[in-house]
Amino acid sequence: MEATATDFGIKQALIQLGVKDINEGTSTGANFFSNGDILESYSPVDGKLIGKVKTTTKDDYEKVMDVATKAFKTWRTTPAPQRGEIVRQFGDKLREKKQALGKLVSYEMGKSLQEGLGEVQEMIDICDFAVGLSRQLHGLTMHSERPGHRMYEQYHPLGVVGIISAFNFPVAVWSWNTALSWICGDVCVWKPSEKAPLCGIACQNIAAEVFAKNKLPEGISCLINGDYRVGEFMTKDTRVPLISATGSTRMGKIVAQEVAGRLGKSLLELGGNNAIIVTPDADIKMTVIGAVFGAVGTAGQRCTSTRRLIIHESIYDKVKTAVTDAYKQLRIGNPLDETNHVGPLIDTDAVKMYQKALSSVVEEGGTILVEGGVLSGEGYESGCYVKPAIAEAKPDFKIVQHETFAPVLYLLKYSGNVENAIEIQNGVVQGLSSAIMTNNLREAELFLSVQGSDCGIANVNIGTSGAEIGGAFGGEKETGGGRESGSDAWKVYMRRQTNTINYTTELPLAQGIKFDL
Repeated sequence: MEATATDFGIKQALIQLGVKDINEGTSTGANFFSNGDILESYSPVDGKLIGKVKTTTKDDYEKVMDVATKAFKTWRTTPAPQRGEIVRQFGDKLREKKQALGKLVSYEMGKSLQEGLGEVQEMIDICDFAVGLSRQLHGLTMHSERPGHRMYEQYHPLGVVGIISAFNFPVAVWSWNTALSWICGDVCVWKPSEKAPLCGIACQNIAAEVFAKNKLPEGISCLINGDYRVGEFMTKDTRVPLISATGSTRMGKIVAQEVAGRLGKSLLELGGNNAIIVTPDADIKMTVIGAVFGAVGTAGQRCTSTRRLIIHESIYDKVKTAVTDAYKQLRIGNPLDETNHVGPLIDTDAVKMYQKALSSVVEEGGTILVEGGVLSGEGYESGCYVKPAIAEAKPDFKIVQHETFAPVLYLLKYSGNVENAIEIQNGVVQGLSSAIMTNNLREAELFLSVQGSDCGIANVNIGTSGAEIGGAFGGEKETGGGRESGSDAWKVYMRRQTNTINYTTELPLAQGIKFDL
């Protein structure tokens, strides 16, 4: 790896994380290296080359799978609480390296340092959750209709879990899947985004340190690098019973069809077109905080970013003024400088999509309230910095119906009761996160009822962005239906088995069937 950045301690962070070898990027330290093309990682912060890795070839992948499948045979027989102990140690290592990994996330992806550190904290939190869960992997006992019989169900590990993650959360989403997979007895093969490969190598190095200390097989956690073609190695592989994929809806449909074609399982976390409903009973100050962070956090590149603000006509002008005034206070610049609120988009392709969205909303008859644009000059040399924009629009605009993965917030007006606002919110194909700002108990309860939000996440008096580890994370409709992280999301990483035990000397059949010999 060739490190070029020295500002804000990035070089020191890379050294601490062990990101130093161009050949890293295949597994946890196997005796072979990736032999594919060179993949270069440039920072959107300053446009500089951070490092290079080699991509994974098909032959490399076969070696990885051989290591992983062999490791599974050992790992699955390790008692779950002992697997939890390994996850605990991994969480402790993350605590030690939180500052370094948070800086790398911020520099390679472009999110603010606070968000980068927050992402590592998510990794620590899911480890804590998984450690407790390792002693609670439960089944059920059921009464049998046959005398002298006992029925119960239990869960067994699946095997190799394939993880495909996106650039916007280059480490946290991997950890959601990995921590739960590990305590369930699975092993993991991870393809991080080709836009943030060094974050993947850093995580793999941390895990390898823990495995080596405990004399565990390296294949419990494996890494492959490259573009979608490397991901296809896993999606087509019958040795990988579960593919957990995070990314665009377009990508998710391709993965789902490929995996379903071989009767595998998919866990999909796809696009979001998230809205906050603002009713006449809303606290305006809270609304502004929730809406602005939701819209500009991670430069609008979160799957839970706030895209639409649905405001009642009676308070529309008041809310519009408050939000547009708040945008005047935003500071855009190097995300490692904690005085800045907004960092860059991931690359210049994302900038083009941002510009296209602003052009589209005007072409459809919308009005730009807070002007966007690409920033240039000192500090913006990467060409990835843009101004967060606000546009007045209508719910049926094509651009509003699509996910705009950039800091563009659409203001929509509704009249009448809250049911009309809910209809607007639900009137898109995505169904990830949603929120309502109201102090009216009836409105809040209706929003959370079967007649309310059709999203996987529905919040009251907080924004759409940000989720706690304890709850299951995921969405409906074209968001994919997957659930990760908390609650009983662990069950997707295991196979369910129903068992019946006959402890008599007779063999009665179910449903009273007679079969005498």
